[in-house]
Amino acid sequence: MTDLASLDQRTLIHPHTVIGDPAEPLVLDRGEGALLWDTDGNQYLDGTCGLWQCPVGHGRAELADVAAEQIRKLEFYSSFGDYSNAPSIRLAERLLSLAPAGLERVFLTNGGSEGNETAIKLARLAFHHAGSPERTVVLARHGGYHGMGGASLAATGIEGLRAGYGPLLPDVEWLGKPHGIEHGPDATDILVAELEQRIEEIGPHRIAAFIGEPVLGVGGMVPPPEGYWPRVQEVLRRNGILLIVDEIVTAFGRTGHWFGSERFGVEPDMIVTAKGLTSGYIPMGAVLIGRRVLELAEGATFLHGFTYNGHPVGAAVALANLDLIEKENLLERATALGARLRARLDPLAELPHVREVRGVGLMLGIEFADRPTAPVQAGCRADGVVVRASGTSIVLSPPLVITEDQIDTLADVLCKHVAVAAS
Repeated sequence: MTDLASLDQRTLIHPHTVIGDPAEPLVLDRGEGALLWDTDGNQYLDGTCGLWQCPVGHGRAELADVAAEQIRKLEFYSSFGDYSNAPSIRLAERLLSLAPAGLERVFLTNGGSEGNETAIKLARLAFHHAGSPERTVVLARHGGYHGMGGASLAATGIEGLRAGYGPLLPDVEWLGKPHGIEHGPDATDILVAELEQRIEEIGPHRIAAFIGEPVLGVGGMVPPPEGYWPRVQEVLRRNGILLIVDEIVTAFGRTGHWFGSERFGVEPDMIVTAKGLTSGYIPMGAVLIGRRVLELAEGATFLHGFTYNGHPVGAAVALANLDLIEKENLLERATALGARLRARLDPLAELPHVREVRGVGLMLGIEFADRPTAPVQAGCRADGVVVRASGTSIVLSPPLVITEDQIDTLADVLCKHVAVAAS
């Protein structure tokens, strides 16, 4: 064990680990493109972007240079009240130019959980200000993941993540997981009927918002059944319920579009983003806010914010990152390389312990029917490939700059260990 690994075990508590029983960490030292190296010089192919946040890949000097230049000019100043900075203003304009129709304002955050906290609070505040304070209910879905804050965890439909934290935000109501294989060929009809029934039971006059990811991320990279999102949107609009689309994972090229909402024909009332906004080089997120929310909330004081909202370094890096995504045609690469990887993985669906191989763009999942996924994650890493075990699924979200040869290596190693899991 290296000195750093030992020191880590004595000093740090990592997310999603057992307190008092730390595993020996993999101490990473540097990255370039889709590759990583640890402090012992071992090389790894990054099949997950850490937590799916680096579309432009690791080690981009262009982003480091932009960050350094902005730090020298203005490292930070609060954006509370009437203070602002040039990079934040330009970033808001750029995001709105890329966004689906109807989104008109931007609230900058430090990350995804904060973004969902913001969207849920704003939805409730908007109705309260408009004279409907009884509209507090948030509709969420089993299998959805929205973060680790108070409201964002309350809306997360993965029970193991909620256990042990006591009462969470009240008035969250649950809907079925939007997974076609679980509901059969009539999945969309079944899920929409359930939505309409729940709205009738609760009363539309009590419901503020529906929150969902275009494609479930942590829940296993699960695309929605065909036609699901336009029909959900129609039901919500008919009942005056706001639609919050959590695009923390899906925005900025991951699905082959700037936003997953475009891919599925949705015009949300709010979109929550983070991760790919800066490719993870600086923590930053953004909530894009639509016309209906603004009309409901007009004149209200939004007593909400975080110290580092509108961070000028984060905004400058985000602008440069969006430029790279556009200049290097990474949306098109996500589509093409996702199809290549999917073609290599599809034969795994013939294995008896594999329930489904699925994906959209360069986000893919392999769901097991009756085998643990952690050994596959460990085996791949021992062979120099990083994948992620997420519940019953192995999930993949490599950098959009990954090469074709690297896609093939990722597929070869993963297929080997998924096959081994059958024995």
